[in-house]
Amino acid sequence: MAATETKAPSSAAGLSWARVCKECGQQHEGQETHLYEYQNEVDDELVCHICLQPLLKPMDTPCGHTYCYHCLSNFLKEQDFCPVDRQRLQLNQCRPSSLLVRNLLDKLLVSCPHYADCQQKMQRCELQPHLHNRCPVFKRLREEAEKRKRPSWNEIKGRKGDGESSGDAKHSATLSRNPTRDQSEPGLINPAYEEIDDDNTPLRSSLVAEANVVELFRDEPEEELGLRIVGGKDTPLGNIVIQEIIRDSIASRDGRLAPGDHILEVNDVSLASIPHSRAIAVLQHPSLLRLTVMQEKGFKIRDQRSDHHASTFTASHSPHGNSPSSQNPGKVLHVMLTKTHRTEPLGIKLIRKSDESGVFILDLLPGGLAAKDGKLRNNDKVLAINGHDLMHGTPESAALIIQNSEKCVNFAVMRPAENPEEGGSSSREGQHSRGVRRAPEPQYFRRQTTYLKDPPGGFSCQEKTVSLKKEPRTSLGITIAGGRDCRSRLPVYITSVQPVGCLHRDGTIKRGDVLLSINGVDLTQLTYTEAVSVLKAQTAQSQVVLRVIQTLSEGGEEDTETGSRDDFDHVDDQREETRTWTPLWTHWLGLPSHMHWCRDIVLQKTNNESWGFSIVGGYEESHGQQPFFIKTIVPGTPAHFDGRLKCGDEIVAVNGATTVGMNNSSLIPMLKLQKNKVTLTVVSWPGSLV
Repeated sequence: MAATETKAPSSAAGLSWARVCKECGQQHEGQETHLYEYQNEVDDELVCHICLQPLLKPMDTPCGHTYCYHCLSNFLKEQDFCPVDRQRLQLNQCRPSSLLVRNLLDKLLVSCPHYADCQQKMQRCELQPHLHNRCPVFKRLREEAEKRKRPSWNEIKGRKGDGESSGDAKHSATLSRNPTRDQSEPGLINPAYEEIDDDNTPLRSSLVAEANVVELFRDEPEEELGLRIVGGKDTPLGNIVIQEIIRDSIASRDGRLAPGDHILEVNDVSLASIPHSRAIAVLQHPSLLRLTVMQEKGFKIRDQRSDHHASTFTASHSPHGNSPSSQNPGKVLHVMLTKTHRTEPLGIKLIRKSDESGVFILDLLPGGLAAKDGKLRNNDKVLAINGHDLMHGTPESAALIIQNSEKCVNFAVMRPAENPEEGGSSSREGQHSRGVRRAPEPQYFRRQTTYLKDPPGGFSCQEKTVSLKKEPRTSLGITIAGGRDCRSRLPVYITSVQPVGCLHRDGTIKRGDVLLSINGVDLTQLTYTEAVSVLKAQTAQSQVVLRVIQTLSEGGEEDTETGSRDDFDHVDDQREETRTWTPLWTHWLGLPSHMHWCRDIVLQKTNNESWGFSIVGGYEESHGQQPFFIKTIVPGTPAHFDGRLKCGDEIVAVNGATTVGMNNSSLIPMLKLQKNKVTLTVVSWPGSLV
């Protein structure tokens, strides 16, 4: 057994907030390993052979040894062999240790570094939440630092001077856990942050957000993180925002990131004032990524009941919460299970579904705690556990939260209507909860003439025509993707220009160009398969006239994502969007309006519910007319539970009235007037894949 050093209890005297590690609470340099005060001897098998302390971020070598990630990476910067058996070794040959080993390490008992003041001992994995939420010394240090300097949320995001402030002060959000967000951002209007005046409804005292550090490690340098991101200094959004988490990816398996998170820093590099393409390059660091993210948690309720904790947000007041199933497809329920001891299993089998993201209850084991309680049911969708958002989570992350819970485990679940066949005809547009399998998606339609507008400032497009003569059997040498049947209803675009084709020799057509027509045949309305058929037929001709649109941005930087792997002759292989090169999100912003496809999204709420999203855009003196974009979607609100709105979506119209030409002060009352239902017409482009 390895004896670990237990340090004398520390006090707040002499501590500096800037020098204190926000994860372990000790004072050490940013690149040094975390320090913990272990309460018991630790098995030698869980000790790093370099630092001789319990493992942190354990990495297994091919020769069977395990080290802390930081210890091993620092060692291999100077040497090229395993420290124990001296076999040749490189860091990219190592792999993170198994979940079992990591769980054993997480359960090691440690004391708070400020034990003299708070008298708390806990498992190692619980120390960071303890410091940020319960430790009085940590709280005092943070408050003292805030008093000395309170940067605004606007400053964090590097958007100084980015337009005038919102026209309605009532829509500013005060964050109880995020002291850096004291002011609403200029140009930001917040129908999500509406105050509630009804005496029958609990008041929301504040919108809760937290700054967290998330470390992700790539097993392979080229492995995708599984994030789709939007935003950047060169776009109306300003911030870099996570639009989507790709299933079964590094980020999905980690479980701590969620759609809507704002990425503030990557490996100590601020993303506040860099363009979109530069942010992509920063996020493509080959190994370890340390992300500082601002995460919205939802509204905190002032008059919480005794059986609800601080993590209960507006989910309990969802429009689906108390209505009969005949009116809504499902309802949100809060269930608290109390274990007799910390390690008692709940008796719940959790699964994921192939057609919907999130975590679902497959079965309740007979005789188990959940089955005896009787409130949870099969097919309930797990929205959150102990305040951790699982709308896009995995069964593995849910199981880890349960495993690390104390005796009380709080579930927020979405339950489908008991008679969906009967209720379906009466609820129609209102049935959009992600906890229920919805009817087929509404029809997409071309952007109407009354909705047309110019691209955002800094983006434009130009049309090109190429006419060439060729031998009938000579290939154009291009691969394509998109089509109006793909998930994002993208136009057909070129993913690569092969060096053997006649278009490569011409040099006019580039990767990312959107195809308009070939020999006069319109391609803008076609599905992928139809476009492939037309291209094959027309390239058999000796004369080819190709019309394309190229989108441009002021930055002029090339898209940097991975290349296409298949020719468009291989239709089946090319259909999977993640297997083909796709332009960055900013590429689509310059596309002319007549190429946009819209869809209507209907949200419903009670009279005093917030819609749950914030918006940037509209007319500003410094930027002129900008489109309105969704910037934030707040957990526990109608927009969140509906699940179809995404950060980066452009709002084209509200209840059929175009937003083109509107300013903030015009759109705010339009949204506030919609008491129970609103129809948003949106254009949704896929975020850039990292």
